[in-house]
Amino acid sequence: MKTAALRLLAAALAAAGVWTAAPAYALDFRSVAADAAVLYDAPSARSNKLFVVNRGYPLEVIVTVEGWVKVRDANGALTWIDAKQLTDKQRTVMIRVPVAQVRQKPDDNAGIAFQAQQNVLLELVEATGGWLQVRHRDGGTGYVRAQQVWGV
Repeated sequence: MKTAALRLLAAALAAAGVWTAAPAYALDFRSVAADAAVLYDAPSARSNKLFVVNRGYPLEVIVTVEGWVKVRDANGALTWIDAKQLTDKQRTVMIRVPVAQVRQKPDDNAGIAFQAQQNVLLELVEATGGWLQVRHRDGGTGYVRAQQVWGV
């Protein structure tokens, strides 16, 4: 009886899309909208200023509280930012590896569209399986492995 119940539960979860073999990008990321944004140690403009990040820097949203967002940066630091400084309209990712090969197609054997150095920001166009379609600010487009970036 337990085996039948487990099979039924597995089928229900799979049908609902809760349990799937495809990678899921469930983390909530936003990009900095302002030219420069201050990251604070608490949710107040009167708290200690810790860092300044530039437009496009991707931050993982942890929690939102009364106009402030607790975020995690690419180095793992937890800080706070004024919610008005973030956007989800233009998502970006940041290269985490020393040099990423951005491919013409989402395939390791595809030709190289361009290379991106560590910490370069790329606009996220679309997530496709383990690949991300990205656009460089100079106009180049291609696909990079999701494991090579911060922001998804």
